[in-house]
Amino acid sequence: MPPQSAEWNKAVSSPQLDARASSLPLPLPLVLNTWPWPNATLNAFQVLLLSKGDVVPDASQAVHLDAVLAGTATCERMQCDGSVGFGGSPDENGETTLDAMIMDGNTMDVGAVGNLRFIKDAAQTARFVLEHTSHTLLAGNQATQFAVDMGLATTDLTTAQSEEIYQSWRNSNCQPNYRENVTPNAKTSCGPYKPNANIRENIQKQGSSRHNHDTIAMVAIDAKGNVAAGTSTNGASHKVPGRIGDAPIAGAGAYADSEVGGCGATGDGDQMMRLLPCFYAVQLMRQGASPKQAAEAAVDRIAKYYPSFWGGIVVVNVAGEHAGAANVGTPFSYTVVSDATGGQPQIVTVTSHRSKLLSSVQNLKKDDA
Repeated sequence: MPPQSAEWNKAVSSPQLDARASSLPLPLPLVLNTWPWPNATLNAFQVLLLSKGDVVPDASQAVHLDAVLAGTATCERMQCDGSVGFGGSPDENGETTLDAMIMDGNTMDVGAVGNLRFIKDAAQTARFVLEHTSHTLLAGNQATQFAVDMGLATTDLTTAQSEEIYQSWRNSNCQPNYRENVTPNAKTSCGPYKPNANIRENIQKQGSSRHNHDTIAMVAIDAKGNVAAGTSTNGASHKVPGRIGDAPIAGAGAYADSEVGGCGATGDGDQMMRLLPCFYAVQLMRQGASPKQAAEAAVDRIAKYYPSFWGGIVVVNVAGEHAGAANVGTPFSYTVVSDATGGQPQIVTVTSHRSKLLSSVQNLKKDDA
């Protein structure tokens, strides 16, 4: 993991909340996001204050969307944990590319970009897709050209730190990587690779960890109950060039519905996106589940197919009740701010409910032995 700026290191020293506080409703407006990145949470919350009290913006302004953009863009500038924004998670060619998404819970419209090259402002580009096209997702070089057309400048996203990460990986025979059933053997050699049609290896798929992939996923609810959600990430380290993860996929990386609430996810995007955990969690809340029940059920659904997946989600309803859930082995936390926290970000640490579940199963097996 690359060294972080003094600004980022200072930002992670916010007060901790006991996980039991996650069941308490907090008055609106409210912002929460994955991981202990309180500068992003606070910047988003400051924008949300425009929707409260005597300071009322024009009806044409979408404060909930502005808040999510402000928060995710903060992490892009700060390079949160080296896994958001420029200069992190180089792919097999050493290039950093970005994924981002923003969703309006009032209209269900989404703007997203994937495999965005040479543009630092991924979240802003996603907002441009939302507001200046009828599309949902743009990717690759064409997404870059779109960003330029919208007025953003191109720049090299590689830094000295990301180049060092890349060279170290090359010197370690390109380990770990995400290739399967190729020649030369991807477990021992760098590419270029060709398909191995003769042998179908039984491979444990390479997953993510906090050392190679985080996403900022954020949900903002303004004082009027308008919900927005968004994400930004530079993806999985050493990914196959062209790979797009869960962050720009509505229902996977994040989801917003102003009738119900919102959700944000982080972790092994290639596995999590196949089960759309945020869409699933919000729909469970629509049917009456609490945020805690919905979050845990969404994690359990992924674990059914990928028992050792690395990841967690955070869920909030329109009443301000919120909770997180994570798989076993994922040290997950999220940040929340509202009037109830005195306008200051507080960090909630999530203990995996699956630890107790697996312990109970193991005890039952011992009893049967």
